[in-house]
Amino acid sequence: MSVVTKELETREEVAEKVGSFPDSGSPRPPSGGGGGGGYGGGGRNGGSSERYQAFPISKQRLGMWILLTGITMLFAGLSSAYIVIRGTPWWEGVPLPGVLWLNTFVLLASSVTVEKTRNALHQDRQYAGRIWIGISGILGLAFLIGQLVAWKDLVAMGVYLPSTLHSSFFYVLTGLHGLHLLGGIAVLGYVWVQIVRNRYTAENYEGVSLMAMYWHFMDALWVYVFLLLILF
Repeated sequence: MSVVTKELETREEVAEKVGSFPDSGSPRPPSGGGGGGGYGGGGRNGGSSERYQAFPISKQRLGMWILLTGITMLFAGLSSAYIVIRGTPWWEGVPLPGVLWLNTFVLLASSVTVEKTRNALHQDRQYAGRIWIGISGILGLAFLIGQLVAWKDLVAMGVYLPSTLHSSFFYVLTGLHGLHLLGGIAVLGYVWVQIVRNRYTAENYEGVSLMAMYWHFMDALWVYVFLLLILF
């Protein structure tokens, strides 16, 4: 019996020594604990339902930021040229139509109604969302009509696109902004259709948030262009 006992003790000592060596081969399997390590939490059979995302924002939101960056660069270049040429001796200013003040108020009001649309859908109030986005579209169209009225007033005064440097910048800046806002109105229409079809819920309304982001950006851009035209 003593020989057998001694042999067993020897085997246990060898096993302990082998187990104490660092593992230089394949990695050890993860412990069956609470999923604290690794990107996926509990793995296939783990209890964690969260998924690891390599990028913190969605592709749609990234695309929106790229679009807004491009628009910003476009207007930054135009406004820089406007300020530089404004100081030349041959600069001849033109009077700005008074309807532009009303247009600014209308666009600011549309930004408020767009935000009310977003809040309504965040609370899953579909009918209120349809009403507010409809009002936003009407206000956007009213702004564009007001811009056409401003152009008509300039034409009535004999001021056209090539009349002066100031008039050229006025038509180009307001025209480009109007085109981008027209695209925003088209997006409003698309979102309205999706709301009617009940495609947005309180948990899934990213399309509405992206629409609101674009519209608020157009609003802020117009305020910038308007101040540029009246102050410089």
